[in-house]
Amino acid sequence: MKTINISGTELKALGYPEGKVIGIAIKVAEQYYAELEKEEVMAILTKVVQYPENFLDDEVLESIAQELIEKPNEDATIALKETSGSYSVFGAENIEQGAINQMEVAMKLPVTVAGALMPDAHQGYGLPIGGVLATKNAIIPYGVGVDIGCRMALSIYDIPENHFLENESKYKRELIAWTKFGAGAGWHGKYRAEHGILDRTEFNMTPFVKNLQQKALEQLGSSGGGNHFVEFGIIEFENDDEKLNIKKGKYLALLTHSGSRGFGATIAGHYTKLAKEICKLPKEAANLAYLDMNSAEGQEYWMAMNLAGDYASACHEVIHERLTKAIGGQVLAKVENHHNFAWKETWNGEEVIVHRKGATPASKDVMGIIPGSMTAPGFLVRGKGEVNAINSASHGAGRQMSRTQAIKNISKDEMRQVLKDNGVTLIGAGLDEAPMAYKNIETVMASQKDLVDVVAKFTPKMVRMADDGSRED
Repeated sequence: MKTINISGTELKALGYPEGKVIGIAIKVAEQYYAELEKEEVMAILTKVVQYPENFLDDEVLESIAQELIEKPNEDATIALKETSGSYSVFGAENIEQGAINQMEVAMKLPVTVAGALMPDAHQGYGLPIGGVLATKNAIIPYGVGVDIGCRMALSIYDIPENHFLENESKYKRELIAWTKFGAGAGWHGKYRAEHGILDRTEFNMTPFVKNLQQKALEQLGSSGGGNHFVEFGIIEFENDDEKLNIKKGKYLALLTHSGSRGFGATIAGHYTKLAKEICKLPKEAANLAYLDMNSAEGQEYWMAMNLAGDYASACHEVIHERLTKAIGGQVLAKVENHHNFAWKETWNGEEVIVHRKGATPASKDVMGIIPGSMTAPGFLVRGKGEVNAINSASHGAGRQMSRTQAIKNISKDEMRQVLKDNGVTLIGAGLDEAPMAYKNIETVMASQKDLVDVVAKFTPKMVRMADDGSRED
């Protein structure tokens, strides 16, 4: 039987801390990944230590991810409600039970006012991904998520489809030149980006946040790992859109997906730990620990969260400005929408805090972008303001395979073939982001036709993502 010899020293070199987690990682590698090459296993373990939150719903790697993330405090003093409040579910037939179970727990929090589950929902950490939760005077750091303010940004150009198809090598060259991905990625020297976000007074709110300013500077204009991407595609309007002032037709567009990088992740970890120390909930709800909005800690997190969200937006702005200049196009319209955030909104005449973790705002006439996968179409949408959805919609197609399932069940040849069949050029990415790992976007859109109207259809053509680091055979 083949064995993989991975040492604790090698894992520490990847960033694993001393302690129990090293033994867990070695055991998982030997038990579940013996058939893979060592380089591929090391690439998987690197992803886990860099982005543990991405693997909390993975049936194999969850044990490593949980050990890497702060353990819940089991000394509970705050009781949950005996029964869950009612909430709306959209596309229930395609949502796994784990996400339903997590939503049921969230609805038992004493501060919960209302909830909804979007059709792309799947199990996450604390609040399920695709979960919407309105609370009274309370903010839940893990209800927002680790990648604070993660968002989609779309630029539509005056460049026709044929120009892209006839000059793909140029677009590929510029896409590679002006994007950086993954943990620690950033710009240096003369390539370092400038933006007013770095001058914001909120950076001085606490020594903790101030110490993150340098990291924010270095990573400005870069993208994260996992499912984050920068891609060129063709967007098609079947009708004139007066509000965007765009005529019927096909146009080149740039679509980006990323968040607040290491800056936001560090804020999330710090305030989640603080919330768990202050708000001691039963074990099943420990990751939903909340901060009172009237407390100093609650106000600190609120300010830090908003700063991280604006920083995420600034990262997209830098990427779009650089690529727009590189390709020489004129922007006809820009649309941006975000998830992993909390908003102050009115519900039944009262102010509430609406958490949208992997869900996006969809109030009346609010614009949004809902992507499919690297080969499936995405959709430019306009919200309908559906009250039962708490004015929300999905943030994408949602996963139907965990990352481990995708790595074990999808071959590189299968992935290459589906890319070829769909005419997509891929730069980077691993099997865990294969198109087959995601739900059918058409099914997801059909489940939320009462939530949004489709304005245009975006077809990916050239996609860049973080390199998975594995050997290419």
